[in-house]
Amino acid sequence: MHDSDKQFLAGLFQAAVAAADPMLVLAGHLPVRPKGRVVVIGAGKGAAQLAAAFEQLWQGPISGVVVTRYGYGAACRHIRVIEAAHPVPDEASLAGAEALMQAVRGLGSDDLVVALICGGGSALLAAPPEGLELGDEAALNAALLASGAPIGAMNAVRKQVSRIKGGRLAAMAAPARVVSLIVSDVPGDDPAQVASGPTVPDGVGRAEALAAVRDYGIVLPDRVATFLRDAPQDAPDPSDAMFAGNQVVVIASAAQSLEAAAKVAEQAGISAVILSDAIEGEARDIGRMHAAMAQEVARRARPFKPPVVMLSGGETTVTLRGKGRGGRNTEFLLAFAVAVEGVEGIAALAADTDGIDGSEDNAGAYADGGSAARMRAAGIDPAAALAGNDAHSAFAAVGDLFTTGPTGTNVNDFRAILIR
Repeated sequence: MHDSDKQFLAGLFQAAVAAADPMLVLAGHLPVRPKGRVVVIGAGKGAAQLAAAFEQLWQGPISGVVVTRYGYGAACRHIRVIEAAHPVPDEASLAGAEALMQAVRGLGSDDLVVALICGGGSALLAAPPEGLELGDEAALNAALLASGAPIGAMNAVRKQVSRIKGGRLAAMAAPARVVSLIVSDVPGDDPAQVASGPTVPDGVGRAEALAAVRDYGIVLPDRVATFLRDAPQDAPDPSDAMFAGNQVVVIASAAQSLEAAAKVAEQAGISAVILSDAIEGEARDIGRMHAAMAQEVARRARPFKPPVVMLSGGETTVTLRGKGRGGRNTEFLLAFAVAVEGVEGIAALAADTDGIDGSEDNAGAYADGGSAARMRAAGIDPAAALAGNDAHSAFAAVGDLFTTGPTGTNVNDFRAILIR
């Protein structure tokens, strides 16, 4: 791939991330100061950066605690930052959830809780209900991630197997008012889905969770399956009066970030089209679909005339079939690379806006019509790598991993396909 194409695509990614900058998105959504205390809580891969920005923007005393992924911390003066494991929770995740629950207990009606919530919070807030342990919740998360189920189905289960998710944290804060400021990483931007909605109830109950397990063939650990079947009660009902004064605002999303990337492309003289900000499905299938569209543009100049960049976002999933390395964006791109092999004039970048694709250290990767041939020359069969979920190794072998480090935000997948 030409360096100029890599630079162009990387610039679009940077514009998408910048559009979700914590200082920028928080500035217009600060709540009115209350008569009482202000307690800041938060969870997610960008929670520490949100907390640091909130400290700079807020006028008045604050306290609180946020939980983020290891290596994603930020310096805060008044808000405690706890780092924990992602995507499978550990003891620090358990401690983080307990710290958040403790922070909101004993508040009064004059107090305000500001919840800074972004993607990744589901794993970072481990709070198994009575009868279950941390190991059960870790096993549940591993089973959900391996299932290939969409985020809504996974969260339907998570919310029933927790003491903090599904609005339970907001319920603990009552009668204090809760203002949830959400950075959305979910298709459709439903705030109750982000981090499994610790402060945003949604009415999804045990029946929906059991249906998700059935419909997506999720193999639950035995203890979790028993608990879910016999759970004493559903997550809180959003119509409950204790939530009446609460406020929920989505302050950043994939849609806003894609629009920012499109603007940068057009300023460079390249037409930009946003296919969707809410694409879900198996990563390799979505990769092949994008490849078919790119080839149609390259060969027949339809439905868009080149030069053009096709942008999309959302959250694909990976059903684990092998034991290779790689996240959903690199798997998307490996399927894309195999499908566009030999086609000239196509260059693509797929990456996670939090800077980490899955459990590896890269955000994503670059690919073009020559990627598959370069992989074979490096001794890797791209089709076999795809079959074994080993996209990371394939792109590493040809030097096309895209590495940014933690970005401080998370608005989900970013895909840009340039057709010259």
